[in-house]
Amino acid sequence: MLRISELTLPLSHTEDELNAAILDRLGIPAGDLLSFTLFRRSYDARKKTAITLNYTIDVEVKDEAAVLARHAKTTNVGPTPDTSYHYVTRAPASIKKRPVVIGFGPCGLFAALILAEMGFNPIILERGKTVRERTKDTWGLWRQRELKPESNVQFGEGGAGTFSDGKLYSQVKDPKHYGRKVLAEFVAADAPPEIMYVSKPHIGTFRLVKMIQLMREKIEKLGGELRFEQRVEDVLIEDGQIRGLTLNTGEQIEADHVVLAIGHSARDTFEMLYERGVYIEAKPFSIGFRAEHPQSLIDKCRFGPGAGHPILGAADYKLVHHASNGRSVYSFCMCPGGTVVAATSEPGRVVTNGMSQYSRNERNANSGIVVGISPADYPGHPLAGIAFQREWESRAYELGGGNYNAPGQLVGDFIANRPSTQLGSVEPSYKPGVTLGDLNPSLPTYAIDAIREALPAFEKQIRGYSMHDAVLTGIETRTSSPIRIKRDDHTLQSLNTKGLYPAGEGAGYAGGIMSAAIDGIRVAEALALDMVGQG
Repeated sequence: MLRISELTLPLSHTEDELNAAILDRLGIPAGDLLSFTLFRRSYDARKKTAITLNYTIDVEVKDEAAVLARHAKTTNVGPTPDTSYHYVTRAPASIKKRPVVIGFGPCGLFAALILAEMGFNPIILERGKTVRERTKDTWGLWRQRELKPESNVQFGEGGAGTFSDGKLYSQVKDPKHYGRKVLAEFVAADAPPEIMYVSKPHIGTFRLVKMIQLMREKIEKLGGELRFEQRVEDVLIEDGQIRGLTLNTGEQIEADHVVLAIGHSARDTFEMLYERGVYIEAKPFSIGFRAEHPQSLIDKCRFGPGAGHPILGAADYKLVHHASNGRSVYSFCMCPGGTVVAATSEPGRVVTNGMSQYSRNERNANSGIVVGISPADYPGHPLAGIAFQREWESRAYELGGGNYNAPGQLVGDFIANRPSTQLGSVEPSYKPGVTLGDLNPSLPTYAIDAIREALPAFEKQIRGYSMHDAVLTGIETRTSSPIRIKRDDHTLQSLNTKGLYPAGEGAGYAGGIMSAAIDGIRVAEALALDMVGQG
């Protein structure tokens, strides 16, 4: 196979035009092109009246050597690199203890899958319920204001990523092409095949629910054991080596190798690990609001006459502003054609997040508009960031009316520093509901000031962004974990607890579905190699 890169065509090109462009690039007659597949397709919308598509294509041709020879001095035609997944080892029969994976979000899912595929028969412990049961419980909060602390947006099969936009792209370095393994497994679990080649693949919540269930069944068929509603209450550490786990049921599990993939909201587990002496340090994260605008406004601004084209879909955006008080304000987890969702996992607190379906056809676009903060803003203790988050989440609960409504304010009123009393043209999507008022008390003053300065500045990039009727919904605090459970760069084990493999978002090593899944693969490989070395 040969790979063609940087093949550019107009947005509305035909299949024949694509074929002709491939033949022209290779300099071959039509009969010499045997087949081709898309490896990557992206768009360039910098010129809204002339949007183009950029392709990377793998082709099969007659006399490949001759074609390569003709293009020896070019950079956009060459051999197709090997992006397939290769297992680092296989489990020998001599291994007696099974590895344990704590958490079944994207990180834990792929750690468990890789271990199962290598024959290590992992035990997977998930404190929440199966994905379909937790979906019912999550809707219970959104529709009936009933929160179940162990089964919600944060806890349960699939992790927090299940109730999100389902974005499958990341900026992490991936020299071993783990991301291709992730995408291939998702497609095998009935994800849309196009996620293998579009530049910003996403799946959406409803499709994720079915996919996760299928992937769980695959892990079980390979020898993995899934245990739901099994929360780890304690860990046994002897001479710096993990030796076992105690569950909420009272059961004890012997374990010398444990993947810790618990997600960014497992605050009680963070506290338990710290008390047991596992090395933890505070890390930066961000706080802010969810901003909702008409999706049609974003589409028109980003795509111009191309708005509504099926290949382009609903437009997204990425915004950054460096405020005069030294704070950075940026868009986070932008959800085109989506909804703002209640994402708390603790009673008496309000947390927002964004979610969308595969179709991305809801009326509003929403994004976190957040301010970066550091441990200097909550000094004193490695877990102080948790207390900081809880303080503001409790404040939001009170401002919303004490019934899981979220506090909200129109963008125009927020900029003018006056309370909102009625909605305009933008209907907020957050359920169970939004209580309008003044968002000033909902975040620290430095965050309020920075966001108030940023919104008009974003107008320069997206005309209409500071429109009066756009809605801010508070608050967003779970952008990432407030702690990092540090690990050795080579072995990926905890700095001071051998056999413990901190991984994914909760441990501070990922931010999103793709990066968490990739980290799960890396940790599974490191664990497997260590087990084989000791077997």
